[in-house]
Amino acid sequence: MLNLNGITVRLGGRTILDNATAALPPRSRVGLIGRNGAGKSTLMKVMIGQLDPDDGSLDMPRNTRIGYIAQEAPSGTSTPIETVLAADTERAALFLESETCEDPDRVGDIHERLMAIDAYGAEARAARILVGLGFDEEMQQRPLDSYSGGWKMRVALAALLFSEPDLLLLDEPSNHLDLEATLWLENFLKSYPAMMVVISHERDLLNNVVDNILHLERGKVTLYAGGYDAFERQRAERAAQLAAAKASQDAQRAKLQDYIARNSARASTAKQAQSRAKMLAKMQPIASLVDDPTLSFDFPSPSELRPPLITLDMAAVGYSETPILQRLNLRIDPDDRVALLGRNGNGKTTLARLLAAQLTPMEGEMASSGKMKVGYFTQYQVEELDGADTPLQHMTRHMKGLTPAAVRAQLGRFGFSGDKAMTEVRKLSGGERARLALALITRDAPHLLILDEPTNHLDVDAREALVQALNAYDGAVVVVSHDRHMIEMSADRLVLVDGGTAREFDGTLEEYTAFILSKDGSGGGKAAKANKKEEKRLAAEARERGAALRKAAQAAEAELARLTGERTKVEQAMFDPSAADAKLTKLSMSDLMKRRAELTEKIDAAETRWMEASEALEGAAV
Repeated sequence: MLNLNGITVRLGGRTILDNATAALPPRSRVGLIGRNGAGKSTLMKVMIGQLDPDDGSLDMPRNTRIGYIAQEAPSGTSTPIETVLAADTERAALFLESETCEDPDRVGDIHERLMAIDAYGAEARAARILVGLGFDEEMQQRPLDSYSGGWKMRVALAALLFSEPDLLLLDEPSNHLDLEATLWLENFLKSYPAMMVVISHERDLLNNVVDNILHLERGKVTLYAGGYDAFERQRAERAAQLAAAKASQDAQRAKLQDYIARNSARASTAKQAQSRAKMLAKMQPIASLVDDPTLSFDFPSPSELRPPLITLDMAAVGYSETPILQRLNLRIDPDDRVALLGRNGNGKTTLARLLAAQLTPMEGEMASSGKMKVGYFTQYQVEELDGADTPLQHMTRHMKGLTPAAVRAQLGRFGFSGDKAMTEVRKLSGGERARLALALITRDAPHLLILDEPTNHLDVDAREALVQALNAYDGAVVVVSHDRHMIEMSADRLVLVDGGTAREFDGTLEEYTAFILSKDGSGGGKAAKANKKEEKRLAAEARERGAALRKAAQAAEAELARLTGERTKVEQAMFDPSAADAKLTKLSMSDLMKRRAELTEKIDAAETRWMEASEALEGAAV
């Protein structure tokens, strides 16, 4: 039992939690949900003990072991497997004591306790968790400092799951995961033996894992029995705005039905009609949408182009001279809705960048329509927005030559009207910044939208609004996402990126889920054994690619350091001749300036090579 007794928290003069009161049942699995900025993470910090409430109290059984992921990712020379094993502090302490204890009775007690906690099977359990989160045997033995921040957070999650606390607290655990690891995590949490509170915007996880929903809104909390769909139904019944929400949805249904009726029989639009029919059948109410008119996605319709938009014929693509993907044969038509599947590091982003013409084929051919416009969304665009500028300034800068009315209209499609358009980006939420990035990439009405993890900053309602907007969009869509609901609702084709190539997955998303779980040993042993040899082959290929990528990155880094050092010497000769190299002091100021400009140009080129190599190295997780 976990009781919230009138919890009130004020931060910066604003009330975040206002007399929040709820009684969470023992051993329950609770999904903590609410709009972005509602205070979910604040409430979890109160549960953890990191934040003392201004008023109220939190009650739980004495000696409850609480487990959560610290904000700082683990680092150092320890390996992932060592880090995970160290999370079971009792096991580590008992083994240490057993090495020095001379009391036979105590030694017997130690070994009895080690047997009780399955200490001798711990390494196998830890390895299974790491495999599920994407670490093969070789990756488990590498030092933590060889990994990016996202992969380090996976290790932190693995350590937390391995420690099996009495109260497991998870704040957006799938943020650093790909679809495959998300599927494994969901399957793991289904059988978690203790109480759990998880903050998540993943509709499928909230439906399949939790048995209670704790909804946080305007500082208050309300507990609902069941998963997310049950919560939506119960809340919809209680909501005073149900009539308005129903009217809005009825209008959307009518629009979809009209489109389906007019376009189902036409071969050129049959796929889009099928997408809309699927959306119509599974449409869920967006309970909070009527409360926030700024939650909006509306992609402009592109001009018509003849198919195909893009054709790949035995293409290869990669970075520097190292191909990541080869033997690519793929066609994208104007009405296609494609989801790229595959673990992080397999090359999904590389393929997306090729389709977006950010990379060119190393081998083979890529043909694309000359008039085609592409809108490419990545998390980097969200992070690189200028915090001092407003949405209006961003859009005006990108829509030069167009009227202020046209600029305002594009912003309005994504909920940035009135004062919102004049708000500094630094004051926008993560979800609002993602909407602004989407507004920027669609300003030219692209024929193809490529979305790489577009839901990371979006809450459940915003994700549903995005899905509806994608289904109403008239162009082609290629999406990379760990959100299963989004893929199921917006994609008609599944393309698996694996083994150094990409191929159509001939099956449903449900069948792919079963395939992934069986490969990870979570859904049956036969498939896992059948794939073991193939996995070893793929791991060997990955290691070879990794060695080449590391070599390219190291060479580029060394060249960058050398050139930077030379420029520093030239600058010393220009501004502090007394400390400069004697040879350089003999040159005229004009020659020094010319030499500095040459070095700067070379540094820029070397830095580009280093960034490309580093990006490829991190993307391949090698």
